[in-house]
Amino acid sequence: MWPNSSNAPFLLTGFPGLKRVYHWISILFFAIYVFVLLGNGALLYLIKDDRRLHEPMCYFLAMLAGTDLIVTVTTMPTVMRVLWLDFREISPGACFLQAYLIHSLSIIESGVLLAMAYDRFVAIQTPLRYKSILTNSRVMKIGLGVMLRGFVSIVPLIVRLSWFPYCRSHVLSHAFCLHQDVMKLACADITFNRIYPVVLVSLTFFLDALIIVFSYVLILKTVTGIASGEERAKALNTCVSHISCVLVFYITVIGLTFIYRFGKHASPVVHITMSYVYFLFPPFMNPIIYSIKTRQIWRSMVRLFSGSSRT
Repeated sequence: MWPNSSNAPFLLTGFPGLKRVYHWISILFFAIYVFVLLGNGALLYLIKDDRRLHEPMCYFLAMLAGTDLIVTVTTMPTVMRVLWLDFREISPGACFLQAYLIHSLSIIESGVLLAMAYDRFVAIQTPLRYKSILTNSRVMKIGLGVMLRGFVSIVPLIVRLSWFPYCRSHVLSHAFCLHQDVMKLACADITFNRIYPVVLVSLTFFLDALIIVFSYVLILKTVTGIASGEERAKALNTCVSHISCVLVFYITVIGLTFIYRFGKHASPVVHITMSYVYFLFPPFMNPIIYSIKTRQIWRSMVRLFSGSSRT
């Protein structure tokens, strides 16, 4: 039992009962980690370097790639430290900072996907006014608003965590710090920390998803009114990448929420595995989706990795 002190370090947990195969798990995780860094890093480089990609949708894609990079860099070092070195201690300050970044970046990613839906809505509803509506300054304002919403909305939760005394066991159930994991260890009234996340999720993830669905209903209504079948297919094809990323993100969000709310009797390994899927699957898949489905990015990727010069 830890002493009644908030300064005592927290202990991170890997995969319970699977310590014998940590070396194999670490190889898989390291490979995914490297791919996420290379894939999203390449997207950021290409969008910055290739002038043909200097357009609103690619700016939002750069925000998405940047968010995926930061959330992966935030979580994976402690995961790899546990798997490779069995070093499980993390200071309260580092733990709270990690939880803050993880949760705020998740909200930012949801907001970026919403902004990308707005981009597709404008591009299909009013194609002739697309560039006059989504100017660089407006894109910057949207991006700033998305980031402020994510970074500011999580502050009350993390501030409360830093105020709580922790007199119970300091053992966490993951190899990284999550708000819902840390708050259970507090020796204080955590009512606010239980209610606020429910409200926040409703006003961010749920509302964002609802608006995205509504925007695509309007997009489909517009597309079905296009006379040419070829033009309809072309219009819908510009949305495929975004729809795929939305499904990847929100399916993992729903899966993680379902496990936490209704899977109390499931194995701890199931809970932990779903958490890793939630944090690693979207950053892993997003570069693949956009590289395959977006012709300009695919060509730029091929030029980058083949060493060909731009034409």
